[in-house]
Amino acid sequence: MEKSKLRSYPDMKASGIEWLGQIPVHWSVYSIRRRLSRADSIKIGPFGSQLKLEYMVPEGFKVYGQENVLAADFQRGVRYLDELRFAELRACEIVPGDLVITMMGTSGRCAVVPEGIERGIMDSHLLRIRLPDCDLDPGYLCLLIDESDYVKAQIGAAGKGAIMHGLNSSIVKDVVLAVPPLADQVNILAFLDRETARIDALVAKKERLIELLQEKRTALITHGVTKGLDPDAPMKDSGVEWLGQIPAHWNLKRLKYALASRKSALKTGPFGSQLQSSDMADTAIKVYNQRNVLDRNISTGENYISSSKFDELRAFEVFDDDLLVTTRGTIGRCMIVPPGSEKGILHPCLMRIQCDQSAILNRYLELLIQDSNQVISELQFMSNATTIDVIYSDSLREVHLAIPPIAEQQAIIGFLDRETAKIDTLIAKVGEASGRLKEYRTALISAVVTGKIDVRECIPDAKS
Repeated sequence: MEKSKLRSYPDMKASGIEWLGQIPVHWSVYSIRRRLSRADSIKIGPFGSQLKLEYMVPEGFKVYGQENVLAADFQRGVRYLDELRFAELRACEIVPGDLVITMMGTSGRCAVVPEGIERGIMDSHLLRIRLPDCDLDPGYLCLLIDESDYVKAQIGAAGKGAIMHGLNSSIVKDVVLAVPPLADQVNILAFLDRETARIDALVAKKERLIELLQEKRTALITHGVTKGLDPDAPMKDSGVEWLGQIPAHWNLKRLKYALASRKSALKTGPFGSQLQSSDMADTAIKVYNQRNVLDRNISTGENYISSSKFDELRAFEVFDDDLLVTTRGTIGRCMIVPPGSEKGILHPCLMRIQCDQSAILNRYLELLIQDSNQVISELQFMSNATTIDVIYSDSLREVHLAIPPIAEQQAIIGFLDRETAKIDTLIAKVGEASGRLKEYRTALISAVVTGKIDVRECIPDAKS
């Protein structure tokens, strides 16, 4: 949409709401509560005791949940109730045209129930709004709840729970809306559907480009650390199926034979019973955690233990030039501890690797673990799984490494650092462009649904 075609409404008035400001003179301001005139206008799904797992049957009346709303797909799901149980919970039935809103965790997302769904009920994580015939279109209300900053701000302020973000019917009822006449709502929906689809298509292209660049980056590194930089180098069979051929002058050895010759050169953080949250109340000795590695910032973090506790856990001390590896959740992220770092120990979710620098350089091993496919792929093969959630020290010790001479490692590191820096710069630029498109999308929706721009004359463009 060209900016020259976007204009303000000719006549404005004070909304009476400080954070909303002025709105078009023919718009109204009211709470959702004022449009819920029937007893069944708003309803929360049945309590857990009313909808137990043992009540589910292979077929019958469907049970819809948050997954249907978040994926905008009412076909997915395999939970069903028999006719008797459905009759007991009939008050929680959803029908085409109902608006359903997520209530827990990722709360405040909504969808209009489409035509052609299987007959069924919602579960306790959903809230249903069934609007009577009135001047508020369900699709427009869905747009406001799902996409509008001013509505999300109200829900966010009112729905903060002690454990997770949650909603209830009172919070939803009290949301204040700026609402145009019904015909204008239809026009706004048509305009925004068209314009956001264009923006979303551009964002999808940029995000796909980022994926391709990331794949190129990984392939470049994997090839560099398993095949080297010389395409004419003589090759030999590594004897490892998933590694294939490697340069003939490289050594193949397991990681355990490339470690420094000292006790616990590869060490996982203490077990949970050795280091509990109650131990981290002092300010003497730092506990390095996954966040330090993920953020590549060794100085952050607020977890400390006493000097006496450190004496108990001295075997887990972190030293300059250690390679730290994340072992749970986001696995395989690495960081080399810089010189002069604060005295500290490992968190249970980190692993410390101390390499024999005459055999393999820290940075080279970092590339192998974090940036190539080789190490994680072998760990997956060893665990007979397509994905793994935990890296165990015993498994990592047995990983095969194709190791070139030190001088060649340095050359490969220099080459890969230069080339990946170029790719990273391009990824950042594409990411920034994608971010600007998303910001424009949000700003456009906000301007339209708060009456800051008039799109009524833009609708005929949809036919062209």
